Amino acid sequence: MDNLKYAADVISLWILPVMVVFILLFGAVKRVAIYEAFVEGARSGFSVGVKIIPYLVAILVAIGMFRASGAIDLIERAIGSVFEYLKIPVDMLPLMIVRPLSGSGALGIMSEIVHEHGGNSYAAKMAAVMLGSSETTFYVLSVYFGAVGITKFRHALHVGIISDIIGITAAICVSRFMF
Repeated sequence: MDNLKYAADVISLWILPVMVVFILLFGAVKRVAIYEAFVEGARSGFSVGVKIIPYLVAILVAIGMFRASGAIDLIERAIGSVFEYLKIPVDMLPLMIVRPLSGSGALGIMSEIVHEHGGNSYAAKMAAVMLGSSETTFYVLSVYFGAVGITKFRHALHVGIISDIIGITAAICVSRFMF
């Protein structure tokens, strides 16, 4: 087991430098103007960033309004007894609601959970598993789809929400089994 950990440490230490050298060598062999290609990629990345700013601002304002309105507290009071019955810490509800909207908002909620309950608590462990098991669906749809000009999400929204529900459910099940 120690050899496996040592190998993983060595690989994680060297993977990025090896990739950079490989890309540079591959570009040189293919006679690509590497610096010019890099600058062109940065230029197009900047223009995409400028294009997605309105979508990013909209989703961040919506999240701020949702948290400030007290809606999460109302929902928490309404279904808190169900969470207690299922042995899910009620602190998970804000994480479940905010995670599909914003990764940074969910990380902030997780940090509050860790600060309140401790890093080794059941709630903190479940929050960590939940954070890794779900996606920022609405953020992805608004920012990435907006960047390429897709305005009709159609099935992507439904699939994203279903996958978030499955991810959160799996996180609860795994946490109950493991911790």
